[in-house]
Amino acid sequence: MTYLIYLLAFTGGFVIMSLELLGGRVLAPYFGSSIYVWGSIITVFMLSLSLGYLIGGRWSIRNPSLMRFGGIFIVGALLMYPLVSFAEPVMQWIFKSISDPRYGSLAASTFLFMAPTIILGMISPYSVRLLVVSIERSGQVAGRLYFVSTLGSALGTLITSFYFVLHFEINTILLMLTLALLSMSALAIMCDKFGWYGDAE
Repeated sequence: MTYLIYLLAFTGGFVIMSLELLGGRVLAPYFGSSIYVWGSIITVFMLSLSLGYLIGGRWSIRNPSLMRFGGIFIVGALLMYPLVSFAEPVMQWIFKSISDPRYGSLAASTFLFMAPTIILGMISPYSVRLLVVSIERSGQVAGRLYFVSTLGSALGTLITSFYFVLHFEINTILLMLTLALLSMSALAIMCDKFGWYGDAE
């Protein structure tokens, strides 16, 4: 189970940073790509992740399992996929309502990205809970897990900025990220169903 959890955490980190970069592309046609816009995006993502860490930590103490962990990925996918259809009309409405790029970009980032990012933020603390079985090794396990998750974030940033945005439309990338989350969910649920449990650390 250990390597499966690492894979799930890696994918979560990848998707989070890829989505954050796409946020800049979504907002740019309406509010530009100034420091105000990126400041709004980064603020919303950091706040959302902090809430996700808090909620995920609390939820992880209630009968933790791969089945429930897979559910986090399903909810994240369900909240992210509507961006394919609704991002454009939402951006148009916010742009007409709030002309100041500072507050308009902050409102748009909050409305579009906060909910899925909160859910994705639950992945890391839930991963730690599934892996840790002894207090003595909890620090080592958490450090290794956050290394893997952050590595996924770094690769998500690099691959999205260097390759994805050059070869695919934004909606196509969002669909790919959604499918990645659903695939990880299916993997976790299948492993839980068929009893693939290695020793946790």
